[in-house]
Amino acid sequence: MTRYLISFEKGAMDHIPAEDFPEVGKAAHAVVQEAKDAGVLLFGGGLDYENDDVEHAVVDTDGLVTDGPYPESKELIGGVLVVDVPTREAALEWAAKIAVACRCAQDVRKFMFDPDLIE
Repeated sequence: MTRYLISFEKGAMDHIPAEDFPEVGKAAHAVVQEAKDAGVLLFGGGLDYENDDVEHAVVDTDGLVTDGPYPESKELIGGVLVVDVPTREAALEWAAKIAVACRCAQDVRKFMFDPDLIE
């Protein structure tokens, strides 16, 4: 099996009216449950940008810690799902389900295989 990251950018769901968010959340949770039931879900979740206690940081190679990236940045990831599936096509199928549920495009990336890190 191969692991894939399915993600979307922060702000990708900004076009959704506030009154539709409960429906979107329900649809997204249904897809996540389907992935769990299929035994392909390794990890998933949205990233918190709404609370005042959320602190972003970048740690450089010399250990220097700086603030950022900033929540206003378009480069931030809004949510992720990591699946372990047999083919790229299977990963794309899961991404399509998430795209429909979340009403936004999904980025699909294959993890590099490292036998020392994989159970």
